[in-house]
Amino acid sequence: MDQSSRLANPIADGVPITVEFTGGLDMLFSNKRKHSISLPAADENGNPSNMAYLVRYLCNNLMTDRRKEFFVVDDTIRPGILVLVNDADWELEGEGKYVLQTGDEILFVSTLHGG
Repeated sequence: MDQSSRLANPIADGVPITVEFTGGLDMLFSNKRKHSISLPAADENGNPSNMAYLVRYLCNNLMTDRRKEFFVVDDTIRPGILVLVNDADWELEGEGKYVLQTGDEILFVSTLHGG
């Protein structure tokens, strides 16, 4: 595929991003803290990939632990998990509506600790 074809159909390309899990969340994702992934550029409905799609994608494709409820509740990030998009709180970026960009760094930090 030549460069002009790639530019004409950006949805066909992936969106390379880095996803990191801390505060114990890495145990849900193969005990690996940092993942470099190429997220499909469009969600199931053909819309640009956003944070809500990333959460579904992570649960369906990257999560190795069956305990999904440790990460999501009612299809959104569980309370007690801080989400940063390029070092900014995702609430400032529109939460699930934030459209992912090439090179984005997404950090999930669990603030919940047993004891």
